[in-house]
Amino acid sequence: MKKKLFAMLLAGAMALGLAACGGSGNTPNPPSSSGGDASTADGKTYVVGISQLVTHPALDAATEGFQAALNDLLPGQVEIDLQNAANDPATCSTIATAFVSQGVDLIMANATPALQAAAAATADIPILGTSVTEYGVAFNIPDFSGTVGGNISGTSDLAPLDQQAAMIQEWCPEAKTVGLLYCSNEANSQYQVDTVQGYLEELGYTCTQYAFSDSNDIAAVCQTAADASDVLYIPTDNSAASNTPIIDNICRGNIPVFVGEEGICAGCGIATLSISYYDIGYKTGEMAAQVLTGQADISTMAVEYAPEFVKKYNPATCEALGITPPEGYEAMTAE
Repeated sequence: MKKKLFAMLLAGAMALGLAACGGSGNTPNPPSSSGGDASTADGKTYVVGISQLVTHPALDAATEGFQAALNDLLPGQVEIDLQNAANDPATCSTIATAFVSQGVDLIMANATPALQAAAAATADIPILGTSVTEYGVAFNIPDFSGTVGGNISGTSDLAPLDQQAAMIQEWCPEAKTVGLLYCSNEANSQYQVDTVQGYLEELGYTCTQYAFSDSNDIAAVCQTAADASDVLYIPTDNSAASNTPIIDNICRGNIPVFVGEEGICAGCGIATLSISYYDIGYKTGEMAAQVLTGQADISTMAVEYAPEFVKKYNPATCEALGITPPEGYEAMTAE
């Protein structure tokens, strides 16, 4: 009986010893406390909230690139909460507040109103913007040096505005008047048209700004601009991008429309100096991976810009206007 009892005690001690050895340095890290059900082999997970202002090709491509980068760099480790504000800045604020309540690990804000709303909601959670033209304008930073500081950084969709003005002269050297069509509720649109207007006036054009407030008055404002101008220019404007069928219905075959990005060009434009929104979204995802894993401090992260720009034209709009594109422009393909 004593031998049997001794054997049982010895077996129990060995089992405890093995359990202790198994837990030494090999136990997976606990899941993130910020919420979500994603899990990985090492247990390290992150929850990222995406606030996208509105659905249109440019912003959609940026979101797609962002998610692709996180999937490539942190496979299986990131749970995405994607929310769309349907072009309502107030909804951007609601989305941002919800992300803060969730305790997400990072917020990606796609477009200026989404970024401004996220910044107003938290000074602690890292925020990366994308599809934002000028961060200094978005946050009223005089003499912006390229780094926002605090908990904010991101990528810009700004293409060289002087080259966009030169593009109009290249296509329409005999034009006299340019109508600048944009949404008055988008600070970066105002910045772009003001800047382009300066370049165009240096080239000898007479420019007039035509601001619409939302989709309810865009048709009337666009018609007024088209009637009074030889050429229209539209910046990278989210409200215009969401209403290209209205603009196209007024302008196609009547007046050339030069635009700030490819999505608007596909809907109603004739030519653009375009960036890849997928690429800037992917770059934002790379930045997010660095922030989440502690490889980079967001407070010192400089805003990143698109590495290249491509001259593109819309063949259907050219045909409707009877215009032959200049050399060096790439035809957009219908999707």
